[in-house]
Amino acid sequence: MPDRHPERHPPRPTLGLALGGGVARGWAHIGVLQALAQHGIHPDVVAGCSIGALVGGVYLGNHLETLEHWARNLTKMRILGLLDLRLRSGGGLIGGEKLLAELNQHLGDATFDDLSSPFITVATDLATGKEVWLRRGSVVEAMRASYAMPGIFPPSHVDGRWLVDGALVDPVPVAACRAMGAAMVVAVDLNADIIGRTRGRHDGEAGAAAPPDAAPATEDMEAPADLGGEVPQKHNFEFLSTFLQSRRARPQPPKYEGPSMFGVMATSLGIALDRITRSRLAGEPPDIHLKPRLGHIGLLEFDRAEEAIAEGKAVVERALPELREALRVFGIPVRMAS
Repeated sequence: MPDRHPERHPPRPTLGLALGGGVARGWAHIGVLQALAQHGIHPDVVAGCSIGALVGGVYLGNHLETLEHWARNLTKMRILGLLDLRLRSGGGLIGGEKLLAELNQHLGDATFDDLSSPFITVATDLATGKEVWLRRGSVVEAMRASYAMPGIFPPSHVDGRWLVDGALVDPVPVAACRAMGAAMVVAVDLNADIIGRTRGRHDGEAGAAAPPDAAPATEDMEAPADLGGEVPQKHNFEFLSTFLQSRRARPQPPKYEGPSMFGVMATSLGIALDRITRSRLAGEPPDIHLKPRLGHIGLLEFDRAEEAIAEGKAVVERALPELREALRVFGIPVRMAS
């Protein structure tokens, strides 16, 4: 008699991907996603915070290549064109309507149900300071709430609450992935490499370089010999004349004027993100912790997508042996494209 109850196979463990916040450094998420796919690693659930919410939502909406092209072609002038400044009202320096129009052009009225996998964006309730998980309704509105950096973008009004950037409470949303059933979580932390780094292109944004030390006043100058008594007056005048000529001829080090206003804002934000991230990940550690080396890219340098994307790919390659071993231990198969 045939068995009416064929063997039931338990569902395989779920892989989660937590895409952290980090402003312009978030373009690295594009490279991470591309490198994972190249090696047959596809997340079953995704959680994103701030720029991680933007990239994650676009990825699950199947528009990652479009976003990559757009990001790679950003220039300083194009970035300025997206800044609809609102100096008098609105809760933010930038209205964000132009960026919203770009997102709507590709995602339109897409809801979370239209995405290829379960997705959560993380925001912060401005009234209570509590973490808010958005996982239904408009994807674009949820992304907008998650990247609403206080003072820069206005808060987003969702379900009767004013919401701002989720990085204030959980920059790398590992817990959200666990809540969606992820047995294994890969976290992409954009803030692990930003404190104390000397900038290469724009001084003062991501760990400002220390001011150059002034050269000693008597550098390369030989003091008059000790003649065992008073220095002759003539020798004094000759020494003073030589010293003044030397000071005029010697190139002076550039005057250190300190970081710019935006440099101070960006560096302060980076410090806060780093500290909050460390605290949250200590209590909710991921199984794989990816730390792209992005300290040389300023938080506001959106025109450096090419470098960030390349580093996103590189961090996956560096962690590949560890990734493959973790997938094997958890029993999560690698699915190469046919």
